[in-house]
Amino acid sequence: MKNFRNICVYCGSSARVDDLFKNAIRELGKLLAESGKRVVYGGGHVGLMGLLADSALAHGGEVTGIIPEHIADKELAHEGLTDLHVVKTMHERKQMMVDQSDAFIIMPGGLGTMDEFFEIFTWWQLGLHDKPVIIVNVAGYWSPLIALIDNIVTCKFARAEDRAHLCVIDDVAEVIDALDKAPRETIDPQVKWI
Repeated sequence: MKNFRNICVYCGSSARVDDLFKNAIRELGKLLAESGKRVVYGGGHVGLMGLLADSALAHGGEVTGIIPEHIADKELAHEGLTDLHVVKTMHERKQMMVDQSDAFIIMPGGLGTMDEFFEIFTWWQLGLHDKPVIIVNVAGYWSPLIALIDNIVTCKFARAEDRAHLCVIDDVAEVIDALDKAPRETIDPQVKWI
């Protein structure tokens, strides 16, 4: 069993989404808190982000938020977190989230969540980290994205080994087991492009 204590969660900031996504993110916050995991996330109090933090905190968990000052200035920062870091830029936010995390969970979200997913997966592919990346495909939300990645592999713009690093699960209840079984880098990043 691997000890992944600090879990970065990428998810949406929209509050207009279906209740099934809201319920899933609340369930994840509870699960991570009750499993002794610290949540690392984008620091907001709105949408799924806020629900995640509130749920983890309500169940005795620790939550670290990292938010750029231009977003915090709009009064979107969550003020009740264990730790809140206000940084200068989005790039600084992303780097700090990676540095403070042992694994990454991709929950439903919008363009920002997709940006974070592609960046963290690309960084893994380039050998910049060897941390697990888990997609929680709630109600098939990420199925088109997974099909796109599979097509990228089929067309040989990525390797099957790259795709194998992604762990895709359908239910939040599977997260802890997925963390325990998460694949690690098996290809030397210096030679995997050859």
